[in-house]
Amino acid sequence: MISEIINICWIPFTGFISFLILLSAINKSIGVRKAYVNLLLRIFEYGRVSIETASKENQKFESKSKTDKKLGLEIVEDDDNKEALNGATLITRDAILLPQAQENTQEKQVSSKKEEINFDFEKCLDYVKSGIEAIIEDDVTSRFEAEELKSWNMLTRTNRHYEFISWKITLIWVVGFVVRYTILMPLRVLVCFIGVVWLTLCTAAVGYLKDGEQKRAVVHKVLGQCFGVLSSAISAVITYHNEDNRPSSGICVANHTSPIDVLVLMCDSTYSLIGQRHGGFLGILQRALARASPHIWFERGEAKDRHTVAERLKQHVSDPNNPPILIFPEGTCINNTSVMQFKKGSFEVGGVIYPVAIKYDPRFGDAFWNSAKYSMMQYLYMMMTSWAIVCDVWYLPPMYRQDGESAIDFANRVKGVIAKQGGLVDLVWDGQLKRMKPKKEWKEIQQVEFANRLKSD
Repeated sequence: MISEIINICWIPFTGFISFLILLSAINKSIGVRKAYVNLLLRIFEYGRVSIETASKENQKFESKSKTDKKLGLEIVEDDDNKEALNGATLITRDAILLPQAQENTQEKQVSSKKEEINFDFEKCLDYVKSGIEAIIEDDVTSRFEAEELKSWNMLTRTNRHYEFISWKITLIWVVGFVVRYTILMPLRVLVCFIGVVWLTLCTAAVGYLKDGEQKRAVVHKVLGQCFGVLSSAISAVITYHNEDNRPSSGICVANHTSPIDVLVLMCDSTYSLIGQRHGGFLGILQRALARASPHIWFERGEAKDRHTVAERLKQHVSDPNNPPILIFPEGTCINNTSVMQFKKGSFEVGGVIYPVAIKYDPRFGDAFWNSAKYSMMQYLYMMMTSWAIVCDVWYLPPMYRQDGESAIDFANRVKGVIAKQGGLVDLVWDGQLKRMKPKKEWKEIQQVEFANRLKSD
């Protein structure tokens, strides 16, 4: 009896899954994902109102019970102000203490002549203040933690126990938990498995085609279908803006939040990729992609050789038949709040640069990959148990290096355009600071600045 019921239910279930995969493969939508996202927004809004109402009631109760008998003052905890400050920048730093990467430190070296300097201890106070500010709130390490949310999305782990504020919120949270882990996650794992197998088979078949215009057209169609299926595994809802500026050749640079950035962009166009060879799940995808289209994969030792990287990059860009090459100049994932220093290598090649800004909506799921904390499989598990991955992609007008402009200045100009369009904070710091100590040049800039202050006084 039970087996008959399972068989009856299995047929429409498999038919439904096949239908969704087919729609994703042909890049069509019947509006299910958008309707799902709109439903989530209504639930989040209901939760926000319920939490604020409960917070105000608790505040009134606490304001009556908390009274300082000695001073005769009433102590009221303003939870609303606490929430407003959560995730906000608490400190305004002295801009002169920030590193300026584009400046040549050799031109600013302190004169070797001995000069008499009257030193007062108070001249060190600005640097002492900056050190304390960095301890309280660090501009760098705070960019490698999960982005703070203004309101609870019934997903993020929190010690405030919002799910127990009222029985209605508790019921919604329990239903959401069941839906995510017993319905969405198994479906997404199945779709992801099908997508990876389909990508591997399709790229293997396309690899036997003769190079030429026909093969490039087939690759464009095949990769669009394969990545469309993979996007269904995370319930991706992607909105592309300014599609007239979509890259057609040259170099495409984008801010980097997650490995999903590649999937997001490949759903709309075909790109060549550059990066270090990986094993495991990423290695499977790299080998599959290499069979269908030209990509640049380096071994760990080769990736550190800037000359080798630049030479292979120039060779790829010089061939007009190659797809645009996608580069993430930050070299590491940032938490969707800012853009950090761009490496100058891709801006020394010459030619056109196509900037792309990517911004994820954190209300539905945290797309940031903290590689120092989570493995790739753990990250995929988090993605598949999130509500959805919702993001906006802006294709920006092509940019060219101006006469007399250094590669660093050009990189900073492109970075500023991407940050402005994506509503991200433009930072001068190197994202690799999360893995290594500050470079010697950064320390020298601070030393030179400190010496100049002493001399000027």
